[in-house]
Amino acid sequence: MINPHAGEVAVTIDGIPHRAKLTLGALAALEAELDEGTLITLVERFESGRYRGRDVLALIVAGLRGGGWRGQADDLLSADIAGGPVGAATVAAQLLARAFAPPS
Repeated sequence: MINPHAGEVAVTIDGIPHRAKLTLGALAALEAELDEGTLITLVERFESGRYRGRDVLALIVAGLRGGGWRGQADDLLSADIAGGPVGAATVAAQLLARAFAPPS
């Protein structure tokens, strides 16, 4: 079961539900992978709607790894993410929002 209060987000890939979460380790790996700037730059791109497909993929991979997944980004290139590109972008935005939300 997904716990949004713990920063978890549900993502369905090829019909299989997964738990995604941006742990500190996942955030550090994500920041190391970013072309430009910091995580704040990434958050700003999402807030302004200027995110890229690469941003979405990197966030989903980081979140899946934070949730215990052991795959690689290449594993998702031909995968069917529920909701298509819009669904994937929604999951990515939820991961960011939940990772930086104040505790409730």
